[in-house]
Amino acid sequence: MLVDSHCHLDYPDFEAEGVPEVVGRAKAAGVGHFLTICTEIAKFPQILKVAEAFSFIDCTVGTHPHHAADAGEINVSREEIVTLTKNPKVVGIGETGLDYYYDHSPREEQQRVFATHIEAALETDLPLVIHTRDADDDTIRLMTDVGQRKARGVMHCFSGTKYLAEASLDLGFYVSFSGIVTFKKSEELREIARTVPLDRILVETDSPYLAPMPHRGKRNEPAFVVHTAQLVAELKGVSLEDLAAQTTQNFFTLFNKAKK
Repeated sequence: MLVDSHCHLDYPDFEAEGVPEVVGRAKAAGVGHFLTICTEIAKFPQILKVAEAFSFIDCTVGTHPHHAADAGEINVSREEIVTLTKNPKVVGIGETGLDYYYDHSPREEQQRVFATHIEAALETDLPLVIHTRDADDDTIRLMTDVGQRKARGVMHCFSGTKYLAEASLDLGFYVSFSGIVTFKKSEELREIARTVPLDRILVETDSPYLAPMPHRGKRNEPAFVVHTAQLVAELKGVSLEDLAAQTTQNFFTLFNKAKK
């Protein structure tokens, strides 16, 4: 069994055919569990509705750095996040973090919101789902200072530097690979994937974005995580079955509130 550790099943891209059809194809491809990710706390009820409809789908709660300055997100408190995590379907906090590539939100607001999420993660002992782009130093600084080297979680859709990977592993975080690792120009990322220990790897789609080869350019969906897993298995010199078993174990070790 594989787990799609990061997808966005509430997004409009899946409305036309419906989530049951999408997850049905994934189940047929060997994907047995899904984590659908919150990017705006204001839309959390929609995300929760998807998760509550299926025994094999869990969700997170959090504010993506792109939305850190939005009216419905900028003043969300640690206490509010903690309250929402009481729902049994909520197994993680995020996605949160820093994005200095697009800078859709002021950096100071991104950092403040990220810090609030880290504090909520420490209080609840739930893992963080971190998005970071072109913000290595500040990401590690906040994870170290605010997280006190006690916060746990995953660097999702990893496409960063060797420094970021090593620093994240040093903090006890997991590293999740998406379809990006299958792209022709991603040799540097593939080299990083070769060095990440098997017991610290997750796989994901980040669907509906970033479809892996051979589906690049199409709408992504959870069934396609198989292609990413196959490529990572080849990089690690193991069978797809062994990679699936290990990454599934890793998922339920990290997201230990989730039920198999």
